[in-house]
Amino acid sequence: MLGRTANGLFWMYRYLERAENTSRLVETGQRIALTRLGNSDDQWRPVLESAGVAQGYDQLYSDLAKDTAIDWMLRATENPSSVMSSIASARQNARQVRTALTEDVWEAVNGAYMEARGLLARKVRERDLPKVMVTVRQRTALVRGATHGTMLRNDIYDFARIGTFLERADNTARILDVKYYVLLPSILSVGSSIDNVQWENILQSLSARGGFRMEYGNSAGPRDIASFLILDRRMPRSLAFCIGKIADNLGYLAADYGVKSEAEEAARSLDNTFSAQDIDEILDRGLHEFLQDVLDRLANLGRQIEIDYRFYE
Repeated sequence: MLGRTANGLFWMYRYLERAENTSRLVETGQRIALTRLGNSDDQWRPVLESAGVAQGYDQLYSDLAKDTAIDWMLRATENPSSVMSSIASARQNARQVRTALTEDVWEAVNGAYMEARGLLARKVRERDLPKVMVTVRQRTALVRGATHGTMLRNDIYDFARIGTFLERADNTARILDVKYYVLLPSILSVGSSIDNVQWENILQSLSARGGFRMEYGNSAGPRDIASFLILDRRMPRSLAFCIGKIADNLGYLAADYGVKSEAEEAARSLDNTFSAQDIDEILDRGLHEFLQDVLDRLANLGRQIEIDYRFYE
């Protein structure tokens, strides 16, 4: 496969996952803000920072306002990671690799773009936010469904999966960091009722509440939630699940091409991080520090994939 084709597939699926994940971050900020007292506008600063879009926001706006922050994350064309920008970039990449996609996948991507363009043509009112968030998730899920149902399991599929799970792991780490490090009012709130409500919001934003209750029941607390979202390999948005899938698909590429890559070694090393630790070790070290290390290693892994598979040649 040509490097530019692999690049287009990898980023098409990263951008689709980013659109969904950005909508989840907005939903997380909205839910958590409802549990806190004080200026709700200021509480959007950590959400912008966790999404990696605070610097761009500050370059355009002198003051932080909730409505403006939400609009920046949902539909601002100046923000390359906004939901609208991400879906538009996914569609552009899909056009460039059109011959590698099935008709069903292309139609699902194009449909997601058309729907988003209509929903985000103007600033979204707060009462309409839930509907917009649900629609974005449903549309990106349609693309994933078409991919799983119609794509040949070859290197095209592997690059699609790697892009999806790299972006998803990055997002799960960011959402956890929003909760634990930045949005918690103070260390005195750890273990309190407000702390527990915020953890519940995190589960709901990651579509993990039902699975968690099935496994742990109704009496489990924040430690179990953190363990579920970080270490449980059955939960499709957990860090361990996502990174395991990245390592697996890089392994399939290595088998197909007959060449081991540095990216696969890095992914296996990161995957082993989750096998070698339990949640108490992670919490004793510091959840924020652990998540920052994971985010750094994911960024390095993404760059190594680009190098190993010559994305720009």
